[in-house]
Amino acid sequence: MQWETVIGLEIHAQLATQSKIFSGSATTFGAEPNTQASLVDLGMPGTLPVLNAEAVRMACKFGLAIDAEIAGKNVFARKNYFYPDLPKGYQTSQMDHPIVGKGFLDIALEDGSQKRIGITRAHLEEDAGKSLHEDFHGMSGIDLNRAGTPLLEIVSEPDIRSAKEAVAYVKAIHALVRYLGICDGNMAEGSLRCDCNVSVRPKGQAEFGTRAEIKNVNSFRFIEKAINHEVQRQIELIEDGGKVVQETRLYDPNKDETRSMRSKEEANDYRYFPCPDLLPVVIEQSFLDEVRASLPELPVEKRERFQREFGLSAYDADVLAASREMADYFEAVQQACGDAKLAANWVMGELSSLLNKEGLEIDQSPVSAEQLGGMILRIKDNTISGKIAKMVFEAMATGEGSADEIIEKKGLKQVTDSGAIEKMLDEVLAANAEQVEQYRASDEAKRGKMFGFFVGQAMKASKGKANPGQVNQLLKSKLEG
Repeated sequence: MQWETVIGLEIHAQLATQSKIFSGSATTFGAEPNTQASLVDLGMPGTLPVLNAEAVRMACKFGLAIDAEIAGKNVFARKNYFYPDLPKGYQTSQMDHPIVGKGFLDIALEDGSQKRIGITRAHLEEDAGKSLHEDFHGMSGIDLNRAGTPLLEIVSEPDIRSAKEAVAYVKAIHALVRYLGICDGNMAEGSLRCDCNVSVRPKGQAEFGTRAEIKNVNSFRFIEKAINHEVQRQIELIEDGGKVVQETRLYDPNKDETRSMRSKEEANDYRYFPCPDLLPVVIEQSFLDEVRASLPELPVEKRERFQREFGLSAYDADVLAASREMADYFEAVQQACGDAKLAANWVMGELSSLLNKEGLEIDQSPVSAEQLGGMILRIKDNTISGKIAKMVFEAMATGEGSADEIIEKKGLKQVTDSGAIEKMLDEVLAANAEQVEQYRASDEAKRGKMFGFFVGQAMKASKGKANPGQVNQLLKSKLEG
């Protein structure tokens, strides 16, 4: 039987506000446990929440960026459940009247095509605290620093049909919230977490199968692996005569498997009701207009502009626009050297390789955009060859100065004097007279291979400094002559 996978994702993005959603406590990551939890966060009797206006602004930013309906009136509700890291006994969230309604996001697939993923809603809520199990023998510790941190929960339609599509969608959301400046997207610190709702159905069947939810997956790689494992588990279960049960599961990356955590709750299990401590939030058109005016150029718009303005391929534009920092760096290089294609090649090639090797983000690059642009100018004006440029780049990365300083200091200037190159070629050909005779006696196919030998000898003799274009041209002329 042929099976079809159906996936819907719930992404929890921690909003990058300075304080929590209903209190003035700080949201800084990594503080000593329970040092950033106020009486409001602890759920002490008599305390009252006060809504953080910046969290509302950030949610509206996201809604406008996905072309969604923004609710003129949205309501906070209490989601009731007991857990040790939830001191109030309920989570303040949104249920029937979320701030962001239906929208969409276009994702790029591996074959270069685009697919539109519907977004059902995005609502504001507070994060829970954190249970710590590693440092306590036979017990768990509770850190409430995270309790009350503002979250935007982004719920997709079940439009995703494979693990790779799911990863593409999460990457697109990740890029978008970082472009908007509403979330730092640090998955290792839990700033962006994903719940994956996965089901399978026979191909051609209209109704959905029973879904399982995989909770709190925190890396692109694990999202793909967890979904693939869960799909295989469900197919094997059904084909062996079993039934998928609706439940919440956890993904164990060490064993590469999902395992049952608890039966899946329905909305009525949480006894949602409007929060009596918070008034409905009324969003006026003037506020939305102000937020819209503050929106930056978004990833899709930037990709299209890079193709239109700089003549880049769809692939290059997609890679360079993947993060705001990468796009800004590329544009600064392009501005410095005036050559978009060369700038793209160096940013995506040598620079990205260096950053990956050193484990650095682009804003930590040891080579500034101005330095890289300056080096590309020296390639363009034939001061250095592409091969020598790699040596210059390595020297810039270790802090030896600008391209011009390194070229001068190390004597790397390319030889473009035709007379000097001719003299050097005459010496190379004289030293390899036997190979010259063989070349002249050979047919075209063999000559092509042998020509590379002479080029190599010439570049070796010039210590890589001779202009490769001139070497090829003059060498061909001498050998044919």
